[in-house]
Amino acid sequence: MAQDRESNRFTARVGRYARVGTNVGGIAAKVAGARFLGFDIDAEKNAAELAAALGGLKGPLMKVAQLLSTIPDALPPEYTTELAKLQANAPAMGWAFVKRRMRAELGAGWEKKFSGFGKEPAAAASLGQVHRAVSVEGEPLACKLQYPDMASAVEADLKQLQWLFSMHRRMQPAIDTREIAKEISARVREELDYEREARNMAAYRHMLGSDQRIRVPQIVESLSTRRLLTMNWMDGKPMLEFKEHGLEQRNLLASTMFHAWWHPFSHYGMIHGDPHLGNYTVFGTAKDPEGINLLDYGCIRIFPARFVQGVVDLYFGLLQDDRDRVVHAYESWGFKKLSREVIDVLNIWARFIYGPLLSDRTRSVADGVSPAEYGRGEAFKVHKALKELGPVTVPQEFVFMDRAAIGLGGVFLHLRAELNFYRLFNEQIENFSSEAVLKRQKKVLVQAGLDGVGVAA
Repeated sequence: MAQDRESNRFTARVGRYARVGTNVGGIAAKVAGARFLGFDIDAEKNAAELAAALGGLKGPLMKVAQLLSTIPDALPPEYTTELAKLQANAPAMGWAFVKRRMRAELGAGWEKKFSGFGKEPAAAASLGQVHRAVSVEGEPLACKLQYPDMASAVEADLKQLQWLFSMHRRMQPAIDTREIAKEISARVREELDYEREARNMAAYRHMLGSDQRIRVPQIVESLSTRRLLTMNWMDGKPMLEFKEHGLEQRNLLASTMFHAWWHPFSHYGMIHGDPHLGNYTVFGTAKDPEGINLLDYGCIRIFPARFVQGVVDLYFGLLQDDRDRVVHAYESWGFKKLSREVIDVLNIWARFIYGPLLSDRTRSVADGVSPAEYGRGEAFKVHKALKELGPVTVPQEFVFMDRAAIGLGGVFLHLRAELNFYRLFNEQIENFSSEAVLKRQKKVLVQAGLDGVGVAA
C-alpha cells in the first residue's frame, strides 16, 4: 500500500534532518557558544536568522513555529516577533503530482469516482491542499489531499524542535518547555491522520448539529483515506469581510463562535485547538450573515473531565475570590510545587484570560485596551515575575487550552464584538458536573469511533 511505503520513510527523514538541522542547528550552536564564552547574544539577529531558516522550508516545522509564537515565553520575545510573520502557505502540488497522489489513495480509476475535479488547488497549507470536486451525483465536494512524505517531514521537524527549546533553556526562561514539546508533538502527529480528523468531524456534528447557526462538513467515506479527506463543499465568505458590518451582525458571528468553542468543551471536554480566522467562513448573504462553517478538525483536543472541572473551579475561584478553589484548580491541571508567589503570578494570566467572563455587563474583549496592546502588559508581568521565581513547568494539557482561548479572543477582537461574555459563559456551565461531562464524552467518542484511540477518560 502507498500509505505503508510513505509512513515515516527513513531516507525522506534524513533529507529533512539535513536541511532543517543545518539551518536551525547552526543558530543553536552559535547561541550555545556565545553563552559558554560569556558573550552577549544579539537576540534580534538570531531570531531573524531563525525565521529565515524556517520560512524557506515551509511544511510542518513552520506550523510548529507559528504555534509556539502564541504561547507566552515558549520562546524569547524576539523569536516570537519573527515567527509571527511567517505564513503557512506551502507551495502547491502541480497537477501531475496531484494525479499521482490521488491514484495512490483511491486507485488507478480514481477520476471516474468524480464527475469533476479541479486541477488547481482552492487552498494550500503546511500539510496539504484542498481541491474542489464534484461527485458523480453532482454534489460539490472538497478534497483535502496531504503532501507526500509528511510523516517523515513531521518526525524530522519535531526532532529539530528540540534545538529551539535547547536554545531557549540557555536564555534563562520563565517557563520550562518540556511538557509543551510533548503536547505539540502529539497534536501535530494527530493532524497527519485524516481518518482521525473524519472522526473528529463526526463528533462535532453530534455536539453542534442541532444549532442552525453552525455547519459541520459531512464526510464522504468512500472517497476518503488516511491521507485524503473528501467532504461536502460549504460555500462561505471569510470572516474578516464582516468586520465593518453593523454591530448586530458582528455580535451574531461572535456569539456563534463562542458557542461553537465553549459548548463542546463545557459539555464534552473537547476543544478546537486552532481557532484562527482561516478555519471559519460565514454562510448567508453579505448583507445578512446567518452563521459559520467550521472547516478544519485536525487539531481537536480531548480532555479528561477533571481538567474541565478545573477550568470551572478556577473561574468561580477568581469570581468569588476563593483562593483555595483557585489553588485546587491549578493542581487539578497538573501544576506542581505551587508557592504563594507562583500562584499570584499565575493569577495575573488567569485574570487576563477569564477577564471578559468575570463581569456581568456588555463589553468588548479588550475593554478599552487597544488590540495591539491587549495582553502584552500581563504577559510582561508574568514573564518578569517567573524569571525571578524560577522556571515553571506548564502542564501538557494546559498548552492548547491556553492557546485556543487566546485565538478565540483574537476572533472577537477582529469582529469588535460587544457582548455579555459573563452570561454567555454561565449559560454554558449551568448545572455543570464533571460526571455529566464524562458520560457525554464517552457517548460521543463511541458514536464517532474515537474511543480506544488513546483518549484519557
